[in-house]
Amino acid sequence: MIVWFFVLPLIPGMRNAAREARSVNPALLGVGLVLELAALMCYSLLTKAALGAGGQGISRWRLFRIQMSTKALSSIVPGGSAAGSALGYRLMTLSGVQGPDAGFALATAGLTSAVMLNVVLWFGLIVSIPIRGVNKFYGTAAIAGIILMGIAAAIVIGLMEGQGRAEKVLRWVARKFGLNEDRAGAAVRQVGRRLEDLAADKQLLGRVAMWAVANWVLDAASLWVFLRAFGPSLDADALIISFGLANLLAVIPITPGGLGIVEGVYIPTLVGFGLTRANATLGVLTYRIAQFWFPILLGGFLYLTLRVGPWSIKRRGKLDRLRDLAKETDTNREAHSTSRRASNGARSRTKATTTRNSPAGDACDCHACHS
Repeated sequence: MIVWFFVLPLIPGMRNAAREARSVNPALLGVGLVLELAALMCYSLLTKAALGAGGQGISRWRLFRIQMSTKALSSIVPGGSAAGSALGYRLMTLSGVQGPDAGFALATAGLTSAVMLNVVLWFGLIVSIPIRGVNKFYGTAAIAGIILMGIAAAIVIGLMEGQGRAEKVLRWVARKFGLNEDRAGAAVRQVGRRLEDLAADKQLLGRVAMWAVANWVLDAASLWVFLRAFGPSLDADALIISFGLANLLAVIPITPGGLGIVEGVYIPTLVGFGLTRANATLGVLTYRIAQFWFPILLGGFLYLTLRVGPWSIKRRGKLDRLRDLAKETDTNREAHSTSRRASNGARSRTKATTTRNSPAGDACDCHACHS
């Protein structure tokens, strides 16, 4: 009902687009879906890289299922980033990741992703302005990017340079909500240290940035393929600007996952860059099915695999405990066997020494006693 009454009216040219849907290239739709799944996997690898040494105990497949579960939740509630982050934190800690490490990885992945989106957008602007000139969309994109970058910089600098003030604020918040303020303060200090380590480790920082860029580039490539499936191709600079502007505005927590807002930005922007309204409408709608609707279904299914069944977190935890117990038992058994052999050897040596030193052996020289 929400889609029918509130989303579709926001999309102009819906009826004309439906009539032209017969010209679609099915192979390109499949390619677009594969690119979108690859982009989602890159975001999981981004989080894996941000975990550093703390993520050795969690597999890429487990982390991908957790990320898809959080994306599904984020897409069905307004302001879903907070709910999705809470769910991701819970599932990661249940998987054996330490709480501060999980919180740091989730925050780092989000901030790095936002920064790299702005880098990609500004690159598109730099390339496009000499070719197309300046228009109102460019100014809006640049201002939104500057605001987002400023927020990200303030968070990072506040945690690295102003840990004392950040800790006081978080302790005050913890007291107001009846939480453990010592634990909150320790978390701020640990996150600050992890940020300093990340800034000092150029190789790790490079991996984090690389996966963030790969996530956005593959996502934008998926949009280009979906648009191409219904009509002529779009220039790279126009694609990047439209993509960056829509994703920046999607951050505003008005509707779940920017539903309606993203479509309302994409279609007129793409039409402004030369696509027909019907092609833009069909391309954007099919892209949003792959980028927004399909991950909700997939994430819901993968969440079930984390909670029940042979690949659940609970079952994996039991298996890990059984392996540790078996290893401990084997170690104890080997230690006991070694100790018993040593004890038997000591008794044999003692008996031999006693026999050699006994008076009977010294006094008697007959063949029977020696035998």
